[in-house]
Amino acid sequence: MVNWIWMGMIVFSVIFGAANGKMEKVAEAAFGGAQTGVTVCLGLISILVFWMGLMRIAEDAGLIRMISRIMAPVVRRLFPDVPTDHPAMGYILSNMSANLLGLGNAATPMGIKAMQELQKLNVNPTIATPAMCTLLALNTASITLVPTTMIAIRMNFGSLHPADIVAPTLLATLVSTGVAIIVDRWYRKRNKIPPTSHTIDKTGARPPTSLYKPSAPAGGG
Repeated sequence: MVNWIWMGMIVFSVIFGAANGKMEKVAEAAFGGAQTGVTVCLGLISILVFWMGLMRIAEDAGLIRMISRIMAPVVRRLFPDVPTDHPAMGYILSNMSANLLGLGNAATPMGIKAMQELQKLNVNPTIATPAMCTLLALNTASITLVPTTMIAIRMNFGSLHPADIVAPTLLATLVSTGVAIIVDRWYRKRNKIPPTSHTIDKTGARPPTSLYKPSAPAGGG
């Protein structure tokens, strides 16, 4: 869907430029944007390497594990249909902890692994479970304590106080996460989503699919 949106914007720009006789401006904007993108990326390398190294030290020192233990009671409430001792819960905690510290490179593989483990609990593999939807919503609106990338961009463009973005970012992500949780709970109650992952058998085995099939109407057809 996103690819189609981008394609539509590009086609519209070319047609609009041709209709107004400003195709040279379209070409200049395209090449100028590409050049700016490369310049910004090269300027961010050293800054991001520093921040990623700093965060990696914190990760190796056990900071993510400590945050995971603190977050565990809350996360269990957010994912009531995931067994507490299932591998999915561990990956979810690690993913959320990494996002909290702005460790996007570490959070992404953990999030993918969490989704794979949640799929093992899924009775209907073609439909996302409520837990999957919750994880996706929380990743999209994740609370961020250290917005590493934004700080790096501000430093690259000569900001005198690049870390001033920390407090506004924390406030904004707190609000977005709160809204994501509220909407997620509301949709669960509104749609009365039937369980698509089990909560009884903690071994990770799927329950019989027939448990979740609607019963035949009385009297037959």
